[in-house]
Amino acid sequence: MAEAVLMPRQGQSVETCIITQWLKQKGDQVEEGDLLFSYETDKAAFDEPAGANGKLLEILFEEGDEVPVLSTVAIIGKEGEDISGLLEEGGDKGATASSTADTPEKPGEAHVATHRNEQTSKAREKSVTKGSDRLRISPRARNMATDLGVDIGLLHGSGPNGRIISDDVIAASERSEITKRAQPDASKAQAPTPEGEYTDKTLSNIRKIIAKNMQRSLQHSAQLTHHASTDARKILNLRKLIKAQKEERLPSTTTLNDMICYAIVDALKAHPEMNAHFLDDTTRSFHGVHMGIAVDTERGLMVPVLKNADRFTLGGLGQSLRELAESCRNGTIDPDLLAPTAGSFTVSNLGAYGIEMFTPVLNLPQCGIMGINTITQRPADLGDGTIGFVPYLGLSLTYDHRAVDGAPASAFLKSVCDRISNFDPKL
Repeated sequence: MAEAVLMPRQGQSVETCIITQWLKQKGDQVEEGDLLFSYETDKAAFDEPAGANGKLLEILFEEGDEVPVLSTVAIIGKEGEDISGLLEEGGDKGATASSTADTPEKPGEAHVATHRNEQTSKAREKSVTKGSDRLRISPRARNMATDLGVDIGLLHGSGPNGRIISDDVIAASERSEITKRAQPDASKAQAPTPEGEYTDKTLSNIRKIIAKNMQRSLQHSAQLTHHASTDARKILNLRKLIKAQKEERLPSTTTLNDMICYAIVDALKAHPEMNAHFLDDTTRSFHGVHMGIAVDTERGLMVPVLKNADRFTLGGLGQSLRELAESCRNGTIDPDLLAPTAGSFTVSNLGAYGIEMFTPVLNLPQCGIMGINTITQRPADLGDGTIGFVPYLGLSLTYDHRAVDGAPASAFLKSVCDRISNFDPKL
């Protein structure tokens, strides 16, 4: 029996999604778990897997179309099967784009929606866990491979669950160039140069949203950044013990970032004015710390939120943050966790890039964001008149001066520094 492919509902606040790319075409044979299409909400991007085996009999929307959630976007079934009933239910390519969210549920609809969600979850899980018989590649990497002339069949993915990502394509292209240069070139012909003086690239929906949010943040707040550094010897020593498996109370995956975030969460509990939203004529301080963590993905920057981060142990905090980041990269994150209002404070770590100082931009209406910088060696007094080099971690705190004055912001930053230099977590 033919089955309709529905546009998923990604969070309660999402009413429409934009189809960015069809990964299968009409007439293609698909299996449960095969990725059918990519789509974007106003917060994130996702891939949708097939929930059934069969042939892709019909595609009802084109790339770039804005589709109401729970609308039929395609039909999977057997060759020659009558799908007229499903086509009527799907409507004329969304001409009647009334929002399903505003329509009361008919009896039994809740059960059907739950069943469909279960099917989608199972298909997505199968797509992630199935063996190498099915090629897993991101849309960006597929397009890049086409442009660079790289055979994706010869690539080994380094992304989550063996997925081929753009870095794999770039590395393969560079290896190919090195091989070509090593071979003698009898013709000495020059490589063709690009036509024209420049290349225009249309912004993705997510890039447009990021650009709009960054501009709005700077236009509608009074942002000020304080920079400080703190002794990192204790967290570095703890990390060495964890790697050497001499600290059995913590998971081996516990990182410096986990420790720094733990210290920030603890400091926020002591400085509630920083764990807050500025709402024009009101400041809303939160009882729990809802920490946003900036995650770099192939589709752009995402900031998922870990609710009640103050309730976690160090090991639990690190594991939860990694799961959030992984769900962003896999396209399975709950969009409601990406809303700026979901978080009470944000952390952005650029230390891995060797950045010594930067100015993070507020995630409005949040009052603060902490930038984590790289660790550098600095001369310091080791005692008894001895001067030596000590590893120092740089921190950059941006805060909304409309809500927080310089003194309490500085006190909070010092509090974070003290907690890191004297790191003593509850295990």
